[in-house]
Amino acid sequence: MRNLVPAFVTVVSYVVVSCIMVFANTGCEGDMMADLTPEANEPILEAANMNTPADTSQPPTDEQQEQDETDLKKVAIANNQFACDLYGQLRQTPGNLFFSPSSMSTALSMALAAARSNTAQQMRDVLHLELPDERLHAAYAELGSKLSSDQQGLELRVANRLWGQTGYEFLPEFLAITRDHYHAELGLVDYMQQTEAARQEINRWVEAQTNNRIKDLLPSGSLNDRTRLVLTNAIYFKGDWAKKFDANSTSDRAFHVSADEEVTVPFMSQDNRFRYGKTDKLALLEMPYKGAKCSMWILLPAEKDALNDLEAELSEANLNSWMNATAEKPVTVQLPKFSLNSEFSMNQVLTNLGMVDAFDEDLADFSGMTEQEKLYITAVVHKAFVDVNEKGTEAAAATGIAFGATSVRLDPIIFRADHPFLYLIRDNETGAILFLGRVTNPS
Repeated sequence: MRNLVPAFVTVVSYVVVSCIMVFANTGCEGDMMADLTPEANEPILEAANMNTPADTSQPPTDEQQEQDETDLKKVAIANNQFACDLYGQLRQTPGNLFFSPSSMSTALSMALAAARSNTAQQMRDVLHLELPDERLHAAYAELGSKLSSDQQGLELRVANRLWGQTGYEFLPEFLAITRDHYHAELGLVDYMQQTEAARQEINRWVEAQTNNRIKDLLPSGSLNDRTRLVLTNAIYFKGDWAKKFDANSTSDRAFHVSADEEVTVPFMSQDNRFRYGKTDKLALLEMPYKGAKCSMWILLPAEKDALNDLEAELSEANLNSWMNATAEKPVTVQLPKFSLNSEFSMNQVLTNLGMVDAFDEDLADFSGMTEQEKLYITAVVHKAFVDVNEKGTEAAAATGIAFGATSVRLDPIIFRADHPFLYLIRDNETGAILFLGRVTNPS
């Protein structure tokens, strides 16, 4: 029944940006050089002098292909474990919630390429990464390739970029990993003399990669003359529902914010066949996008006030168990329209998960990036936006990581998401969770 002709087009867009800002630890604060700031539209990007060797690789053997597939699966599973760990920390934030674990893990994996000693091990533990370096980054390259898609009804892009201080000596091994496995070319800007122009140049790249959905990712004052490197990651998703909603079927209904509080919001509605499962604690629904490469999954607690209990059980293993227990059935779907923003400081979250040394000026070891100065992470921030309506869904998210130097037709099942629920966007080919969130109040 997946070829049913829908009544209208639903467009889904998700945008994610991750950014790593690197500062030089000179032992002094360093003043912003406002008197040297050029005009905002002055181009200052220079092409890095990179000598890319000719491709002399041979076609992979069957054994190599099997290992690559195994490594890809391990990285996707690690991403999902990291996603659930992050949610376990962020769930303490009141209200609605939305973020991209895929963006964060990709940005952190690029930083991991420069991490050494205990700093690297802690980052690996937090990211659940066990593969050796030479296979780990190759697996991320394969994941990025698998996620990328440009077909009718579905667009999914991943882009990375390095922005280095002109004249600064980055280790060739680090540049090779980020270039070859993350397609993150190195562009040169001048943070020391043209700080504001560098910030605006990076922000313009981010806007271009996200169809202008993310503006001013790096706010004024976020860079200074101690900045040495900024790493950016962008994920853009736009897809049509495989089975679309009819706007004429939308009507106002009550959404139970809690057991004793409700709000009235517009609910979209359709009768169709979807993968559906139910336990004594939750109902689970898959809503695929056109082409079936990606899907939205909704996890609805059985009781109106049981979201906390469901969140406490959220894990990669439980998610797989719940998803595997679903089957295609006739379902009446009633889903609220909702729009929300989320903003987080991730320093404490990642520290709580065990990534401690990376934030410590004395203990951090990112010596795989440069031998000139000692670097450490000073800030990790994440912002996200999502809007779900009849015409579709739009979403944008940004992450910044700053381094300081140092069958039988039955009566349809009714799936009415009229109380707080979890939801996620998942790449069906790799199983990687791209986005994860919850709705506690869609009004």
